[in-house]
Amino acid sequence: MEKEKVVLITGSSSDIGQMIAQKFANLGYSLILHYFTSEQEVNTLARMVEEKYEVNTMVVQADLGNLEDINNMVEKILKRYRGVDILVNNAAVENNSDFSKKDMDSMEEVFKVNVFGAFWLSKLLANWMYKQQYGKIVFISSNNALDQNDPVTLEYDASKAAQISMVKNLSKYYAPYVNVNAVAPGWISTKSVEKINSSLNGKLEEEESKRICLNRFGRPEEVAEVVVFLASDKASYINGEIIRVDGGIK
Repeated sequence: MEKEKVVLITGSSSDIGQMIAQKFANLGYSLILHYFTSEQEVNTLARMVEEKYEVNTMVVQADLGNLEDINNMVEKILKRYRGVDILVNNAAVENNSDFSKKDMDSMEEVFKVNVFGAFWLSKLLANWMYKQQYGKIVFISSNNALDQNDPVTLEYDASKAAQISMVKNLSKYYAPYVNVNAVAPGWISTKSVEKINSSLNGKLEEEESKRICLNRFGRPEEVAEVVVFLASDKASYINGEIIRVDGGIK
């Protein structure tokens, strides 16, 4: 890497967020690790990457459903760094329930973080990126936003589809200096997925794997590798794209 770059990873306590952080740390990036409630997990991650990769880290807390929190977080970041070169919009919430039980509150709760918060943070940082004539934004969307939707995850699916629309629009508005893309993972073996699978005696993975060309769930590092690629100068001519990481759905 020609110069030190700074990457902000939202929701860095998640399995995918932690793996993304480690991949960037391995390349020498300075990390800004965001969390909302998982302070201990993120502090542990920060210490680990500092010791293993000898990189600078900053831990920031914010409720991404609260615009004032986002403004305060960005202000703290800009006091320490000249700015953020790469933003990974990884944080997300979901509210899985029977469709008959869904209401406006559940929709609003998910959209506040996944859509409104991601939009506002992206705008604040992309404005700075445009001024410096360099920047990368990667959204962690989902193949639920494309063709793997389910009424049980209606709010999540709709919010991830909104993210894809944002990618298309932001990639045009902030061109030619800021590349904006998204990764759309399918079934990934995270702790939350493994917990669901375990409660169903392995039936979830067994049945869903039959629909995947590679016949297995993905690993967090397989998502992280694509994120790091899109954030690198190797992907300098990729803009406004949605890359599926789902093993190929039959």
